[in-house]
Amino acid sequence: MKNRKIALYPGTFDPITNGHFDIIERAGKLFDEVIVAVAESKDKKPMFDLDDRINMARLATMKLDNVKVVGFNNLTIELAHEYDAGVLIRGLRAVSDFEYELQLGYLNNSLDDTIETVYLMPTLKHAFISSSIVRNLLKFHGKTEHLIPEEIQDAVQKATQCILL
Repeated sequence: MKNRKIALYPGTFDPITNGHFDIIERAGKLFDEVIVAVAESKDKKPMFDLDDRINMARLATMKLDNVKVVGFNNLTIELAHEYDAGVLIRGLRAVSDFEYELQLGYLNNSLDDTIETVYLMPTLKHAFISSSIVRNLLKFHGKTEHLIPEEIQDAVQKATQCILL
C-alpha cells in the first residue's frame, strides 16, 4: 500500500526497557508501521547477543499489531531504504542525550535528506530508565522488574544467568 507512513526505531536495545516500549507504543499511534531495528553494535560490546535482543524486543512488542522487529548490521539509512521508512524515531531522555542525538540526526540527514528524524521523549515515569542501568542492576542481581516489560523478564533472567556464569 502506497503512502503508508513507516517509521524505523533503531537502537541496541540491550535489553529493551519500559522506556523503549513507551516510545514504540506511542510511535505506533503516529505511524502506520513501526520497525524496531535491533543493531548488532559489536563496538558497544552488548551484554546480550543479537538473537537474544531481537527475541526480547519481539516478546515485548508482540501485542502491538503494527510493530515488527528486525536485526541489522549496516547503516541505519540503508535499512530505512530497505523498508521504505520515511522517518527515523529517536528517543530523548535528558539533555545529555540531546547533543549526541542531534549529531546523529544531522549525519543521517546528510546521507538522505528525504528521511526525517522524529525525537520522542518517554513519559516522565520512564525518563530515568536506560539499558545501562538495567545491565548494572542485572550484574548485581538487583531488582529490574519495574524497568523492563513483563513479557521479557524470564528471557532476561535466563540470558543473564548464562552470561554471568
